[in-house]
Amino acid sequence: MSMVTPLPHLDAAREALRRHVLTHSLKTGDFTLKSGRASTWFLDTKQTACRPDGILLVADVVLAMLPADVTAIGGLTMGADPVAFGVAGVAAARGRLLRSFSVRKEPKDHGITGRLAGALQPGDKVAIVEDTVTRGTSLFEAVEVVKSFGATPVFITVIVDRGGTCGDMARAAGIAYEPMLTAPHLGFDYNS
Repeated sequence: MSMVTPLPHLDAAREALRRHVLTHSLKTGDFTLKSGRASTWFLDTKQTACRPDGILLVADVVLAMLPADVTAIGGLTMGADPVAFGVAGVAAARGRLLRSFSVRKEPKDHGITGRLAGALQPGDKVAIVEDTVTRGTSLFEAVEVVKSFGATPVFITVIVDRGGTCGDMARAAGIAYEPMLTAPHLGFDYNS
């Protein structure tokens, strides 16, 4: 994997998040990604999203970009959970109320059944989130579950987009997309 020059246009909040990700979430070596492809770098962005200083940085970036009409935030468990729950908690402390939810990987067949867990309501305008994305499969699985529930995905964000293909997928679906950081922000080429 060749190194590239990082993109120069990061605001202060994104630069602070970039430094945190580089310090706590980036691993180098030989890895096999979920897609089966080999990579010389790996991101465990839960190491950022699950640290108190890290989730505050994530929330700063997300809340600055989140459309005003968004009423709920969530995505496919586990990658979305710390982002959605952390951002909703920080948002509430700052006076913005967002309901949070998880999309289960498989339907639950007892108690409250189905794939959704949390406070999502029909009619909500939804931000779909994820920690790291390469191909976008989990993002768009969550989009479909949310739509079938009767809510409307209007925005997608991820801590790091390492694949570079989600923007096109989101545009094709008519959903706004803005990653917090990209592979080039971390000094790497996109790796899909």
